[in-house]
Amino acid sequence: MMASLLVKNMIPTPWFQCFNVSSRKFSSQLFVSRLSSYTTDKELKKLFSSFGIVKEARLVKDPRTQRPKGFGFVTYESENEAQKALKAMNGRMVDGRLIFVEVAKTSTHKEKKATS
Repeated sequence: MMASLLVKNMIPTPWFQCFNVSSRKFSSQLFVSRLSSYTTDKELKKLFSSFGIVKEARLVKDPRTQRPKGFGFVTYESENEAQKALKAMNGRMVDGRLIFVEVAKTSTHKEKKATS
C-alpha cells in the first residue's frame, strides 16, 4: 500500500493548490494577500473585475501612515463570480509578486462573543 502511495504522489503539488476549493463553504468575499504595498483600491478592483461585478475592493491600510499593508478584500455580487476569481487569481504573479486568494473568513456576532 505504501509503495502505491509513493508512486501516485511522485509529482509534487504546489502548497497553495493543496486546498480543495469546492469543499469550503463559499462566500462572495475574498481575502487577497501578498499584494504590493503600492497597489491601490482602484487597481485591486480593476484586477478582479474581469471575473464579475465587484461590489467592493478594499485594501487594509496602516492607520498611522495610510499605506496599504499588502492585503485586502474583494466582494462580488455572487458566490459564483468569487469562485471563478479565486480559481483564476490564486497563485498568480501580480506586479512581480505571487499573490494568494482565499475565501474571506467571516464570523458572526455570536462567534465573536464566544471567543471574548
